Amino acid sequence: MSKVLLFLIFLVLSGCGRSSTRTVVSIKNDKWYINGRITNEGSPAEGLLMNVRMVNSVFEDRGDKLPEEFQDFKPGKNTDNFISKLPEYISSGVNAFTIGLQGGMPGYEGAINTAFEGDGKLRPDYMQRVERIIKEADKNSGIIILSCFYQRQHSHSGMLYSRADIFNAVENTVNWIKNKRFGNVVLEISNEFMHDGFLYWGEGKWLVSIKGQVELIGYAKSLYPRLLVSTSGMGNGQMPDSIVQAADFVTIHFNTTRLENYGERINTLRKSGKPVICNEDDKTGRDGAAALALSVINGCSWGYMNNDQNQYMPFMFEGVKDDTVVYNLMKKVTTPGYVINELLYKTFN
Repeated sequence: MSKVLLFLIFLVLSGCGRSSTRTVVSIKNDKWYINGRITNEGSPAEGLLMNVRMVNSVFEDRGDKLPEEFQDFKPGKNTDNFISKLPEYISSGVNAFTIGLQGGMPGYEGAINTAFEGDGKLRPDYMQRVERIIKEADKNSGIIILSCFYQRQHSHSGMLYSRADIFNAVENTVNWIKNKRFGNVVLEISNEFMHDGFLYWGEGKWLVSIKGQVELIGYAKSLYPRLLVSTSGMGNGQMPDSIVQAADFVTIHFNTTRLENYGERINTLRKSGKPVICNEDDKTGRDGAAALALSVINGCSWGYMNNDQNQYMPFMFEGVKDDTVVYNLMKKVTTPGYVINELLYKTFN
């Protein structure tokens, strides 16, 4: 058998490095692409990745702090409920979902909710729920922003204590994405990396440092150069230059940012030439629609977070009914031909 034939057989068996998902996300300059086509083509949100924070769609609590009224909570059923509505969210204009390997604030303190063992190994049952969502998103041409670290996951047996544990967690996560050949996943190292909650981690001072985040981003990239990697800032819509330079895309939060400051914050970061994406903004209703509009007008992907509906127990996933004002506008801004001046007028008048 010739060497050429052997090589061709090897390529077939190895999948030629192609994604196992039919949906593949990429970046060209400061624009997002799905399967080689710019997102939301012909709409005000062209090239943007409109997203929703659904970190607790894979939630569990292995501790003893779960409130009495939620003792019948079933992680698998919770994931089922989200998956059942995922197509509706996407049909309303959502391009991506943020899913957390350590979740988010569930409305009470002390939850032990983590996909990691204390040494950074991945927990199979947790990752199975994550995989189900990734595959369902793929079926609907959706993207997953997979977030590794959440500040509240400390002071329990499963906490990542040492620097080696944290690096192991990143390595295992990246290798999991690589081995599964998921083309519709991008990685967020930490949620709000400067949050004081991380100071309770064994290596907290390093983890909240710019240097630490740059090291982790670089490590993830060294393991899988094709993977798009970032880390998210605080709610002020700002990001240190060193992280902007290290990341593939700039991830900000807008929770505490006043609407009148959106333009300045976004335009400062867009000078980097990289996509700017907000993947957490807790404004809802009319304020949420205004935040969405201002982000799109200034060329920033916007991320909706509905604490009461999606993130605090009991987690509810009702599609457009979560917030008809926001989702109606999300649909419009991702629709070809919608006029940006009309958008501005309808949002603020």
